[in-house]
Amino acid sequence: MGVLKAIGDFFLGKDPDIFDEKGRVSHKLPKKKWEAWHNRTKTDPSYNWRNHTGITGATSKKKN
Repeated sequence: MGVLKAIGDFFLGKDPDIFDEKGRVSHKLPKKKWEAWHNRTKTDPSYNWRNHTGITGATSKKKN
């Protein structure tokens, strides 16, 4: 059965391995790596997505 699965994966592609039992996206990374990523977004402003939303330019005053 393993050979047929390998051939099927080759021709049809593999099923994504990022979903948990409930169908939610679940990247299988160690907890330590997730915590390091989350802390990086808090401590370094260049990783904060809120600094890259374009909001700062939208609040500038119009020139008359």
